Amino acid sequence: MCAASVPPRFEAEDLFLDPAFSHPVISPDGAWLAYLAPAGGRNNVWVRGIDQEHEEARCVTHDSRRGILTFFWSDDPRWLLYLQDTDGNEDWHLFRVDLDDPDSALQDLTPLQPGSRVFSAEPMPFRPGTVLATINLRPAHLDTFLIDVGSGRMTLLHEQPEAGVDLLLDRDGEPAFVSRVTEDGSTEFCAIDPESGQQRLLLRTGGAEQPMGVEVQRSTPDGTGLILSLYLEGDDLQLVRVDRESAEVSVLAAVPGRSLDIMSVLAPGVLPPTLVTDRATGEILAARFTGPHPHIEVVDPGFAEVYPALAALSDGVLGSLSSDTSGTRWVATFLHDREPEAWLYDHATGRSRRLSPPYPHLDTAHLAPMEPIRLLARDGLPLPGYLTLPVGIPARKLPLALVVHGGPWAHDSWGYSAQAQFLADRGHAVLQVNFRGSSGCGRRHTLAARGEFAGAMHTDLLDAVDWAVEHGIADPDRVAIIGGSYGGYAALVGAAFTPERFAAAVSLVGIADLSSFLRSLPPVSRPYIASNWLAYVGDPDDPAQEADMLSRSPMSRVEAITTPLLIAHGANDARVGREESDRIVTSLRGRGVPVEYLLAHDEGHGFGNPENEIRLQRAIAAHLARHLA
Repeated sequence: MCAASVPPRFEAEDLFLDPAFSHPVISPDGAWLAYLAPAGGRNNVWVRGIDQEHEEARCVTHDSRRGILTFFWSDDPRWLLYLQDTDGNEDWHLFRVDLDDPDSALQDLTPLQPGSRVFSAEPMPFRPGTVLATINLRPAHLDTFLIDVGSGRMTLLHEQPEAGVDLLLDRDGEPAFVSRVTEDGSTEFCAIDPESGQQRLLLRTGGAEQPMGVEVQRSTPDGTGLILSLYLEGDDLQLVRVDRESAEVSVLAAVPGRSLDIMSVLAPGVLPPTLVTDRATGEILAARFTGPHPHIEVVDPGFAEVYPALAALSDGVLGSLSSDTSGTRWVATFLHDREPEAWLYDHATGRSRRLSPPYPHLDTAHLAPMEPIRLLARDGLPLPGYLTLPVGIPARKLPLALVVHGGPWAHDSWGYSAQAQFLADRGHAVLQVNFRGSSGCGRRHTLAARGEFAGAMHTDLLDAVDWAVEHGIADPDRVAIIGGSYGGYAALVGAAFTPERFAAAVSLVGIADLSSFLRSLPPVSRPYIASNWLAYVGDPDDPAQEADMLSRSPMSRVEAITTPLLIAHGANDARVGREESDRIVTSLRGRGVPVEYLLAHDEGHGFGNPENEIRLQRAIAAHLARHLA
């Protein structure tokens, strides 16, 4: 049976509307459940009694401009807090909802000027009624503020002494350690004497082997230890504790052959957390590790009694987790390639109840499994990945969609992917590969990407396509490359450097010129790029390095592009400016090369509003149908 002869089961609306229920979080007293669900065409926060259903819930936010992604309870169940920007510009503000007075006006707790944003916010349990927030009121500095939730008063708690220097606070909000990014991208960690304020060096670590910096860095609640994600002697990223007095390093969690999963640092509160912590004490309960399927490693002996009961609720992998302050009632979500779900579990009674499904309208029998795969790059480097095949179609010489993740210091992992399901449902084999430089695959894998933008990082993708062709899965003449952010850059590289290999390409918020991209980064990011962009790509202030960067940029080879292109960008993108896409489109159209360009004026780094996402996916489907037929 030909793939093109099988009618799709799902429309774009079926897969790319906001889920009916997502991100459930239990209140500190265990009496309420807050979660995201659509209202007025946007994701908003709803609240209901812990034993109630959605029909009895009330919508407590009313954002009609952009959906809400991140919210949390304060320590007082009266207050619910959430982050919101304007049309995807990532100038995040912290808003307060008064659940005792639902008719009261919404309050912006951080009325900041444009260009300033809330980088992080979390309750301070030992300072009741407050939230700790990191904000760049000064353009190049990240200062720490204490916000009184009830009054809205914002007080400077700690001023960043210089860019790249960050304080790590204990549970009381007092400085316990300091981290300092050095010129070469390494990080120095010092203990702070509570009396004199003097700093004592404990260790220097990180650098290019941890491109995003030391991803986990926090004080123990009592300030006696420093919790870090580190490579020790082996290849796997581990969770360790550094003793404040002796500087002795001990391993808290390690799994042979797996690395600590640090994806959550890219989108805290949205992606599954690296660490599961106790709501009342802040102690670490468990850590997430990568692998063909994600793995949860229990750290706390008390949680070892709870986790087996949670894990038994689903054949998926634990995603997010919250509990009341007593640790009795738990709300857990589970990752799954076809049936993600959420559960309420009471450890005192042993009773559990499945919560509302995120996609009640989807028939899981029609959804495609995501299968882990492993192949070898041409230089022998192992490349893990995932293959999603159409349901009901023989996996022989199918059109192939190579979907490239962003970052590049991120990774694909097992779980539900609307993009993979949409493409597979249209008869495509969907291949996702963790090319060199991807996180979660070990130190060697990461370091193998140095100097390899448009080099071995690209040939890894070509090797993955060859793997699918050699196994008879893919038709070599019907291959598309699709990606966002770095994945968009990879799609442009495919079209500009190896146009003969791809019948179609799709770039979403992709980088066209590495030099101009780096020059456009905001001042607050400058100290933190030495271990990633400068170490892996180059310094545009060095003429020789800038010339090399240009040679690795799709913009320098735009005249070679013959692959049909679909390009999409958000006009308010704060990471990759729309100028990157504008330049490619202008150049191609100037040469008479057809290119489709979707520009969304109410989006940023990626499309978040459902109508824009649906428009994009319809365009992708039509683009592939036209060029991979």
